[in-house]
Amino acid sequence: MRFVDEATITVAGGKGGNGCLGFRREKYIPFGGPDGGDGGDGGSVYLVADEGLSTLTDFRYKREFRAQSGQQGSGSNRTGGAGQDLEVTVPLGTVVHDADTTELIGDLTHHGQRLRVAAGGFHGLGNTRYKSSVNRAPRQTSPGSPGEQRRLALELRLLADVGLLGAPNAGKSTLLGAVSKASPKIADYPFTTLNPELGVVEVDRVRRFVMADIPGLIEGSAAGAGLGTQFLRHLARTRLLLHVVDLCPLDPDTSPATEVRKLIPELEAFSPELAALPRWLVLNKADLLLPEEAASLGAQVARELDWHGPLFIVSAATGGGCQALCEAVMRHLEQLPATASA
Repeated sequence: MRFVDEATITVAGGKGGNGCLGFRREKYIPFGGPDGGDGGDGGSVYLVADEGLSTLTDFRYKREFRAQSGQQGSGSNRTGGAGQDLEVTVPLGTVVHDADTTELIGDLTHHGQRLRVAAGGFHGLGNTRYKSSVNRAPRQTSPGSPGEQRRLALELRLLADVGLLGAPNAGKSTLLGAVSKASPKIADYPFTTLNPELGVVEVDRVRRFVMADIPGLIEGSAAGAGLGTQFLRHLARTRLLLHVVDLCPLDPDTSPATEVRKLIPELEAFSPELAALPRWLVLNKADLLLPEEAASLGAQVARELDWHGPLFIVSAATGGGCQALCEAVMRHLEQLPATASA
């Protein structure tokens, strides 16, 4: 299934039912009086978060959603039936904006969460409503009002605790596969990962966190190079970034420190808030070096970057160092306030 993380749809509430113009007609009752009932309210459109969905691909085929209109009132003061509400399911993490004004309407982050995006129209009034001491046979009614209609811009942002950041072929997908049960595509060519991937990392029987992998970034991504920065939005809800770096880049003229420096401007250009998130360095592919060589190179990278934050040397291919990394991440997440969670 193709991964779709943006969609534009049109939603419309149902029209309210018209009020009825009616009078009682009963034998032996010469002046029955008005008995026209009100119409029914129109149905509303709701977006409902569903944890079973992972993409907005359904909205490629259906883009218009309209709730049921209310029924017209009838005689004997009978009110018309209300229109049925329409529920449209969306994945967890869907952000909803008005497509015309860019106003933020809501953010669906919990399973079953409902968000009304188009209100139904108000019912019309029957002529009974206009009866008074000076107007005993009113012929006034009112029509039902139209339902609210608007265009919505839907944007999916994955819900994850930790995000993997790095250049193509740095080993992000291999790391995700090594520490979780996710099965991302892994190959020896750039841009193997074309869509975001999620994996649940189980540190022990009761402690776990969610990790997200996105397509690799290259220099110039903010200007559209490679796959651009379109998938960086999926890291916006994370609480920690792991910057995965290849300890042994294929280009002999490129150092791990240089690779780190290239991507920081791309991150800042996309979102200063995302760039301000805690970020740890994860130097990968240590299995290609002797242990003492990997340690020496890691210390050199830290000196070149003047890096004082957490730094881990791992081998995603063999699993070396991955458990220690996951345990450190878990401890960090446990120390964060509960309100920091997405």
